[in-house]
Amino acid sequence: MQTNDSNSSRRDFLKSTLTFPVALAAAPALLTQSAPAQDLPAGKTAEPSTPLPRRALGKNGPKVTMLSMGGMMAAMSPAYLDIAWSMGIRYFDTADCYIHGQSEKIIAQWLAKYPERRKEIFLVSKDHPRKGPSQLLEMVDKRLAALGTTYLDAFYIHGMGPGEYGEESVNWPKSEEFKKVAAQLKSSGKVKMVGFSCHDGRLADYLNSAAEGGFVDIIMLKFNPFYPKGDSVDRALDACHKAGIGLVAMKTMRNTKDVPKRLPEFDKMGLTTHQAVLHSAWSDPRISAICNMIDNVDQMRSSSTAARSYKEPLKFAHMELLKETIMAGRRTMCTGCPACEAFSRQTGFAFHDISRFVTYYEQDGNVEARDYYQALASEVRDSSKVDLAALRDACHFKTDYPEIVRRAEAYFA
Repeated sequence: MQTNDSNSSRRDFLKSTLTFPVALAAAPALLTQSAPAQDLPAGKTAEPSTPLPRRALGKNGPKVTMLSMGGMMAAMSPAYLDIAWSMGIRYFDTADCYIHGQSEKIIAQWLAKYPERRKEIFLVSKDHPRKGPSQLLEMVDKRLAALGTTYLDAFYIHGMGPGEYGEESVNWPKSEEFKKVAAQLKSSGKVKMVGFSCHDGRLADYLNSAAEGGFVDIIMLKFNPFYPKGDSVDRALDACHKAGIGLVAMKTMRNTKDVPKRLPEFDKMGLTTHQAVLHSAWSDPRISAICNMIDNVDQMRSSSTAARSYKEPLKFAHMELLKETIMAGRRTMCTGCPACEAFSRQTGFAFHDISRFVTYYEQDGNVEARDYYQALASEVRDSSKVDLAALRDACHFKTDYPEIVRRAEAYFA
């Protein structure tokens, strides 16, 4: 859920964290001032006090702001949520495990201060029913208590994938058990929409399962706008969209660490390169919203300005320019390709998870990534019998998996 202008070095992460109190001291001004004119197309001005533009969440879901703020960043606090509110964000995403369980409590503190805002926001939380979907029925009350609310707008199974939930979990989104659980959660009034998040290599399988099942309301997925047309993920996205499932993009900015902040082609449109990446995701009509981890006020301003300035899909030439620019930079995650998906099917090696944890550590300064890595079963992080060089060479984006695994072992092992 990384967003704009983020520098992946720990030095800059610490710098942004240390300067956060200064941003909060300036909060009154931030609540009223417009975004910088250079971030907007000519003649356009932002209205920070009004909600960001909204899109329908699937066929039958509510309209939500195009930008959702994730809940993992170090800057998370009630005051930070105030700034997000002032910039128009009305969609907030969290989970049981974010910030060692503190993320939900921070949102609860904010809602206690502004109870009238609860009905104005779309609030999502997640949990890990490793024993099966029925476990959600006992988990939801814990999530509600932690958040200090009587209902969730959406409740997810967190990070669906065989590594955490077993091979059978691929069938959960079309299973009778999950269908009954979803119906019970919604009929109780505790949850309005039920779904899951997924950044696994078998993403297409989980999407297809949900489309076939027909009862999942919402899915948050690792997304990039460069999936080849007609490939397995693209077809699965079509199937979910046709089924009316709300699709929320995450990790859209994970491959933008080394992209130039500005390019002349996007300057002409009043966009930074990072804002153009957001526009590229919104250019896909199947995507309802983007969930980003917004590390500081500058990123929040840039992202919210991008949402306000979005009017039409990017042209093909601009999409190609973005793709080439991102591919030219150093990456820690494949943006999604059939070769990596096929490799994920053939081996139990958790290269997607390992890449993600390295990204969390390097780009976000998130030391919890070490705990996530250590929680993986030893056999799924043992690279001794895996041809990572072959995976790198086959990857459409040439993601350097041997180097990524080497760094993971150096950081975490």
